[in-house]
Amino acid sequence: MKKFLINDNDSGQRVDKFLSKAMPQLPKSMMYRLIRKKDVKVNGKRCEISTKLSAGDELTVYVKDELAGEKQHDMSFLNVPSDLDIVYEDDNIIIVNKPVGLDSHSGSSFTDNLVDRIRHYLYEKKEYAPDSESSFSPAVCSRLDRNTCGLVTAAKTAEALREINAAIRSGKMTKIYHCITVGRPPQDEGIIEAYHKKEESRNLVKISDTPLDDYKPIKTGYKVLAVKGNISLVEITLYTGRTHQIRAHMAHIGAPVLGDGKYGNVAVNKRMNVFRQALCAYSVMFELDESSPLSYLRNISPQAPAPDFEKRFFGDQLG
Repeated sequence: MKKFLINDNDSGQRVDKFLSKAMPQLPKSMMYRLIRKKDVKVNGKRCEISTKLSAGDELTVYVKDELAGEKQHDMSFLNVPSDLDIVYEDDNIIIVNKPVGLDSHSGSSFTDNLVDRIRHYLYEKKEYAPDSESSFSPAVCSRLDRNTCGLVTAAKTAEALREINAAIRSGKMTKIYHCITVGRPPQDEGIIEAYHKKEESRNLVKISDTPLDDYKPIKTGYKVLAVKGNISLVEITLYTGRTHQIRAHMAHIGAPVLGDGKYGNVAVNKRMNVFRQALCAYSVMFELDESSPLSYLRNISPQAPAPDFEKRFFGDQLG
């Protein structure tokens, strides 16, 4: 038998979602069978798969001891630095400026990554104690490509993670980027729409001006901030968040991002000695509903420091 006392970070989850994280050694088929057979109880009463857990609930799982062992918490985040360029922080979220060359998540061939740095930082602050958590660990709410710098928002609590993810899905969190394009967009500013398809095997996307099977709609806003020769400094407003959306969409309209090796102008990249995309997640705006516990975020306007590429090519124009 295994008992769990549900804390704030566990609350709001369905029973099956909680158990899949709290008891990863328990096969899912067995978990669902235990729930159906009433061998999983909430506060001593039978529950359904869809039962939502609340803080203070006691969840009991009647299962053999060998399947009810203690969850082994992954402490590998202590192997990476806890250094962060923090732009904003409160009790619920932390917004950091991710440098070029750092992955957002673990799982690649690179061991160092932003989410583990955040966990290490919060662990040192005693705001994250893995042993006291059954199902939650601090997480980034969205990711940036390894070679894109700029703002990344991470949640310190499960409630904050749900709120920010819901804001992203409903378009109530807007991300603004700065980039340098080779050539000038068709107009000084505009909103462009198209259709997007990701080729998983090649980690590449295709853009179409007309709807096609398996293509999803995208929407990108842009504004030219400065021009120098054949390059432009452009502000991008991301209305949808598809893979490589900015890089592929700007290339599609004839203004590829400088330094982009997938969608860019290789000859210009080489001539200007830029081999990483000149793209930065520059700022973020929150438009959460009044009813949201994070509605106060509407009053903040975090911005990243001007990226190196912007200072290098347009520093004299921007002061």
